[in-house]
Amino acid sequence: MIRQAQPGDAACVVPLIYSAIGDIAFTLTGATDPEQAQRILQEFYERRGNRLSYENTLVAERDGLPVGFILFYHGSRTAELDRPLTERLAGIGQPDVEFTKEARDDEFYLDSLAVDPAYQGQGIAKALMEAFEAEAARRGYDKVSLIVEESNDKARRLYEAKGYEADGQLEVSGHLYDHMVKRVVPVLTLR
Repeated sequence: MIRQAQPGDAACVVPLIYSAIGDIAFTLTGATDPEQAQRILQEFYERRGNRLSYENTLVAERDGLPVGFILFYHGSRTAELDRPLTERLAGIGQPDVEFTKEARDDEFYLDSLAVDPAYQGQGIAKALMEAFEAEAARRGYDKVSLIVEESNDKARRLYEAKGYEADGQLEVSGHLYDHMVKRVVPVLTLR
């Protein structure tokens, strides 16, 4: 079952977010160790109005627990959703940290996706991606995007199989990523 995430899913979802974003977690949180980074990620996950919020997240549930997640938002909202993170960094003495803008303003952006290793190979990642694309279409967007680390061949194969095409590169937290896009057909509503 895929459903809207809730703040109470944090214990299951935050470790998956951390596994998905790697070093980006340290950039976003200003933390220097994994435990500290995950505590800060959890604080933001449980709050509304930021990039990492549960409100931007769907979870795949098995056996009554979230075992996978997908986090997304529209690229035009990047500055707004990053503001709470940059304000926190400024408050801890890191006012000059700038995040690489991963999404373009005309894209519905898949920020991160992960599935618990015990549940991989069951089609959960594909189902989460389909839910993300359906959400883009439901909201009337015609373009979805994501980034994939240059060395992540497994994820790249999944994205290419789903119809994503690389259209550029960017560096995020010291790693090189390919920016990938796909066109989707928005749902038209009659008035």
